Amino acid sequence: MKILMVEDDATTVEYVVKGFIEQGHNIETATDGHQGLLLATSMKYDLIILDRMLPQLDGLKLLAALRATGSQTPVLILSALSHVDERVKGLRAGGDDYMTKPFAFSELLVRAEKLMQRGESQPMVTDLSVGPLSIELLTRKVTLDGQEILLQPKEFQLLKYLMEHENQVISRTLLFEAVWDYHFDPRTNVIDVHIAKLRRKFEELGHGELIETVRGAGYRLRQGH
Repeated sequence: MKILMVEDDATTVEYVVKGFIEQGHNIETATDGHQGLLLATSMKYDLIILDRMLPQLDGLKLLAALRATGSQTPVLILSALSHVDERVKGLRAGGDDYMTKPFAFSELLVRAEKLMQRGESQPMVTDLSVGPLSIELLTRKVTLDGQEILLQPKEFQLLKYLMEHENQVISRTLLFEAVWDYHFDPRTNVIDVHIAKLRRKFEELGHGELIETVRGAGYRLRQGH
């Protein structure tokens, strides 16, 4: 298997590289976020092992940029940030697994091999559709009944998250954390404002019913009539 490790701690890199080579895997390394993103987007890897705190480009920003290209390469985050909020943030950003330092190589190896096996059978998702609504993830093109809708970046991220969880009731807290990437403030109405903007654009094409408000629970994207 071909692995990319993005890590700036030389001792950790040496330890992990030695272990994977002994297991017969091919592993390349990058010591800062910019170099890591360049390699991750220009080469094909079976797995990326990613540190959170990196020089030049933070690990989560690297991950967000990678996922924005449509890449579904499995990413295992390996970080000293061990608090549950940090682990959740890493998984929400697109990580497939999260391990904290210090760690045992035997556990890292097992988790890595499981992710690589899972990645072999998962085709890259480039399009999402819910009823008359479609998104092309690579071009960020959104169409409703075949007509293109222009969305602002946050509107696009909000709609994408709702489409990925079609017919599920998603709380305002989850939407806020997934799209804005920081703790939810119950006093803010930013989600309601963006939902209202999406609804108006859908209503113009006769599909205002696509986003349903579930009182006291959140929002749900459904097929429509």
